[in-house]
Amino acid sequence: MIKLLKLIAIATTAFFVAGTAPASAQKSPVYTGILGNVAAGGYDTVSFFDGGGVEGSKTFTTTYKGAEWRFVSQANLDRFKADPAAFAPQYGGYCSWAVAQGYTAKGDPRFAKIVKGKLYLNFNQDVQDKWLADVPGFIAKADANWPAILSK
Repeated sequence: MIKLLKLIAIATTAFFVAGTAPASAQKSPVYTGILGNVAAGGYDTVSFFDGGGVEGSKTFTTTYKGAEWRFVSQANLDRFKADPAAFAPQYGGYCSWAVAQGYTAKGDPRFAKIVKGKLYLNFNQDVQDKWLADVPGFIAKADANWPAILSK
């Protein structure tokens, strides 16, 4: 029974995560989700490199790759502006595991991990647990799929 429930949960997650867009539609290079045009769920991506992610403020913002990025301080905003690619999540903030599987899904900053100086987001804890089982393998697969996956 537990296996059946897990299978149903995985299938339901896959159904809601996968989503499809018309072949002619190009996905945004930065996942912004339901917060309008705000990247990384409104979290300060620099803060992940300082020990833990925290939500940014509307007071300290910048635009990068067409999305709004928020920060907790002017210092973090300045660090980001000096080298945005170093602090922006990989794969535009889409779920790293999903990109490795060949599709896009929301990346949630509550399920973030720094690997070799890069920030990766995942959809939820279950997905992140799968991703953590083979981080180098999933990164290699996701790197091979990115950014072409945006036009799928």
